[in-house]
Amino acid sequence: MPQTAKAPAIGTEAELLADLLRRRYRQDPPVTDAPWNTAIDAILDHRTARAYLPDALPESTLELLAAAAQSAPTSSNLQAWSVVAVADSARKARLAQLAGPNKQIEEAPLFLVWIADLARARAIAKQHDAPGDGLDYLESFLLAALDAALAAQNAVVAADSLGLGTCYIGAIRNQPEAVAAELGLPPEAVAVFGLTVGYPDPSRASDVKPRLPQSSVLHREQYGRAVQSDDLAAYNTALRQFQAEQGMPQIDWTELISRRIGTTPALKGREQLTTVLHRLGFKLL
Repeated sequence: MPQTAKAPAIGTEAELLADLLRRRYRQDPPVTDAPWNTAIDAILDHRTARAYLPDALPESTLELLAAAAQSAPTSSNLQAWSVVAVADSARKARLAQLAGPNKQIEEAPLFLVWIADLARARAIAKQHDAPGDGLDYLESFLLAALDAALAAQNAVVAADSLGLGTCYIGAIRNQPEAVAAELGLPPEAVAVFGLTVGYPDPSRASDVKPRLPQSSVLHREQYGRAVQSDDLAAYNTALRQFQAEQGMPQIDWTELISRRIGTTPALKGREQLTTVLHRLGFKLL
């Protein structure tokens, strides 16, 4: 079994934290006197893994990740999410074609598909002879999608701490009805994203991707300017450096964003999501 977990950190807490933050922002750390611990280390050191070794995961890893996911907050304790664990090679291959194609879905030993799930709540309402009208509104779908995201991110942090790699797959929403059929989803349940899980291939390892400076996203008391020009220029430079180090095509982040949201075809079919959700049983009033 490969051992990809990080070696124990060495240095003072302040030095360890400063190093983590410097790698995350590629500039002077925004904070220097906060405490460091292994949980903070796992979170700040997160990087996406898009290439995996064929090695199987240890026994009970899936159940441990599910327990971590269920430890996340959930609105009103509704727990309006589910996850479908896919390890069968043929099914992963079919899902990979629906999401791209996406080779890493086939490569990873485990593919988790996270479901915004109102079907369970609907069934419980029927058991209690309740109309369940509250499930018909956009708020309930949004709640379920948020619950799924919170749960999945807990699983990601747990996977990071175990030396595993992960990557979110938003393209699982490209063909929601086909994915629902493949996974046998009931009405009012839809895949909102996937997550590949496995041991990262060290020959194709990724690094910590820089993020926008905090001054662009952290507002105090009231929202400030949406665009900080100096921040964007600095971030374009930092991201280009990252791209060069990773052997990726170099392009400014601002250009990537413009392309991603610039046209309807860039949504790759997801512009039909409202219509598709209606067909899958969501009323979205």
